[in-house]
Amino acid sequence: MRVVVQAAPFDYGAECADFARDRTDMGAVVTFAGIVRGDGGLASMDIEHYPGMTEKALTAIAEEAAQRWSLGDVLVIHRHGPLRPGERIMMVATAAPHRRDAFEAADFLMDYLKSRAPFWKKERGTEGENWVAAKVADEDALTRW
Repeated sequence: MRVVVQAAPFDYGAECADFARDRTDMGAVVTFAGIVRGDGGLASMDIEHYPGMTEKALTAIAEEAAQRWSLGDVLVIHRHGPLRPGERIMMVATAAPHRRDAFEAADFLMDYLKSRAPFWKKERGTEGENWVAAKVADEDALTRW
């Protein structure tokens, strides 16, 4: 299991290849990358976090996913700092003996990251800047789990 919170961009293809390399014990690898959207005139997004606290929270949810879905491995990478539309903001990868566990665990992790992970986002655009508020739909997604 690897959980990384970093400012630097990451190479999604290389991370996927490394995660799946030599997986003779797993029948499924699922990956997802989140990308900053430029809709609504968004020019940039600043993501803040508390070092130490954020990694601990992400590790705890990754461990929960690994136990709930019998995962062989989990990878979570999330960026912080200034990001522009088109940049990768995060990725999740799960490996499991069977595809259903890998898909469901990745979906669970994404729902958690979207609504509960300790990150604070400020958007800057043509209308000025504002802190991103939690969305009801993101909170509702957690009820599945």
